[in-house]
Amino acid sequence: MNTPFSPVTAAQRPDFAAIANWIKPESKILDLGCADGALLKFLQQERGIFGYGVEIDDNNVLSCLKNGINVIQSDLESGLSGFVDDSFDYVILSQTLQAMKHTERIIGEMLRVGREGIVSFPNFGYWKNRLQVIQGHMPVSESLPYHWYDTPNIHLCTLGDFEDLCRQCDAKILERHVMKKDRLISFLPNLMGKLAFYRFERNKRTA
Repeated sequence: MNTPFSPVTAAQRPDFAAIANWIKPESKILDLGCADGALLKFLQQERGIFGYGVEIDDNNVLSCLKNGINVIQSDLESGLSGFVDDSFDYVILSQTLQAMKHTERIIGEMLRVGREGIVSFPNFGYWKNRLQVIQGHMPVSESLPYHWYDTPNIHLCTLGDFEDLCRQCDAKILERHVMKKDRLISFLPNLMGKLAFYRFERNKRTA
């Protein structure tokens, strides 16, 4: 049964707050893989944004509609051909990158339809993940809650891996935040951080 959202605070969702800090008030947002629309609702409350979500799951689409979130039911793997170039201020992919089959293509599409992209993902380089691999097992944790045999995550990456991808996609990284729960991590972020956030734009080439 789908129920209306209760108001979400920054303390309850520090990951939402980290994204909101990069969003200018009254921006136009596209949230890819928006799930039940909770992030868009939070951004409406905190930044007064106008947003659309893209989601494939039937139950999540119904939750979005019930809670007043504009949502389009579509498979991200098929691209964003329904959106024209530069139609959004920000395109967000929150903790969905690792489940994408065609990561390079979706980054390119984000940069096509949005002026800036924002991506968050669990950092596979986090030390506890590395420890589990050394012990002979795929990591299972709060940020990676699935076992190897039932996980939707097919392209796990570290901070360094994502930054390499941005270079390949001709994307310029504007800001990076790395977090462990509600704390920003600045010391050895690829080792000590659990969740990574990046804000990026198309690389502007000079003639």
